[in-house]
Amino acid sequence: MSKECRKVRAETSYEGRQGFSYLAGIARETVGAEALCMHLLRVPPGGRARAHRHRTHETAIYVISGSAEMYWGDRLEHRMVMGAGDLIYIPADVPHLPFNPGTEEAVAIIARTDPHEQESVELLPELEALVPG
Repeated sequence: MSKECRKVRAETSYEGRQGFSYLAGIARETVGAEALCMHLLRVPPGGRARAHRHRTHETAIYVISGSAEMYWGDRLEHRMVMGAGDLIYIPADVPHLPFNPGTEEAVAIIARTDPHEQESVELLPELEALVPG
């Protein structure tokens, strides 16, 4: 069987378990992807995800505009500041909690080795109180 190249416009949004609204892009559900997904994320000022990790799947992020911060690690003990032009790598199974403390929207492209995108999301409510705000 011949495989087909596909084009998707990020116009349909969905609510992720981690607390952000994503613009659907490449995934098993949209194009039949077998090993990856890629979506557009817009985080409004004050937007904050729930503490979570992606079981067995790596994540790559490219920040297009704005800035954000992310706490990460077993106890969310590390803090990373990211801005336009930064590329971020999150290994599989690493707890993290991104948020936008700024006054401008942050926009990023997110790619993950999970073709279903939300399938590997594991919420970690016991870590929520470790991050101020």
